[in-house]
Order: sequence, then structure tokens, then C-alpha cells
Amino acid sequence: MKKSVIYSLLAIVAVVLSACSTSKSTVSKNSDLSKYEYASIINNDTYHLPAQLMEYEIQLYDAVADSRLKLVSDVRMYELSQSQQERLLMVKWGVDPGEYETIVTVNFIDYMTGRPVASCKGGYGMSLTRTGDLKGAINRVAKQISEIFPK
Repeated sequence: MKKSVIYSLLAIVAVVLSACSTSKSTVSKNSDLSKYEYASIINNDTYHLPAQLMEYEIQLYDAVADSRLKLVSDVRMYELSQSQQERLLMVKWGVDPGEYETIVTVNFIDYMTGRPVASCKGGYGMSLTRTGDLKGAINRVAKQISEIFPK
């Protein structure tokens, strides 16, 4: 009987912890996301994952590529016409591997104005490892990106 009570308490704690995980999108009320067609992931030292997490960079690129946005290399975005640049979003991301939850944030910035137009945040803290939490957070942020930029 004691074991069933302990298992029940563990299940309740797991549900409470998963409810605390942060996943949400914020879209500027003055932005028309339907006009955007292209995305360029900013690839500089500020927005790279730590070396031990580099394999997950592929999943971040996939998360954007799975939306309706067409990926354009950050070194080739200057080759786009002005009309195409007006439909271009720059993408920046950050990873916060917290003690209890890992949060991945992906921000979308209008290329022409430099104004942030959308931000997607995926949090996960149910795994027993940081890499498991990172995978979960990336999956959640990918879902947010697909919802605000549907195919």
C-alpha cells in the first residue's frame, strides 16, 4: 500500500512539473506574419550553441525549415532582391540550460526594420538529463514555430 501511495505522489509531482514547463509564442500585435516568406538564421558566435550541444543545432535549423519559411544562408541574404528582403526574417536563438528546466528561445526579426516580430519559447524539464531536456525544449519550440508560420 505504501508503494502505491509513493507512486501516486510521484505521478502527481511529474504532472505538476510538466505543467510548469514554459512553452509559448509572442507575436507583435502590429505585425503581419503572413507577408514573410524567407528566414535567415544568424550564425555568429553570440547565437551558437555550446560545443557539447552542437548536434542539436541541426534540430533548430529543421524547426525553422519545417515551417513555411524558406531558409536563406546568412551570407547570401544580401543577394536577395529588395522585394525579397522585405519578406525576410532574421532568426536568432538562445539556450538557457537551467537547473530544473532547459529553455530554447527563437526570435524572428524583420530584416528591413530590425524589429522583433515574433518570439517562440520552448521549455522542458522532465528528462533526467540536460540533453534530454534540450531535445524536449527544441521539440516544443519547433511546434510553436510551426503554429505561427504554418505551411
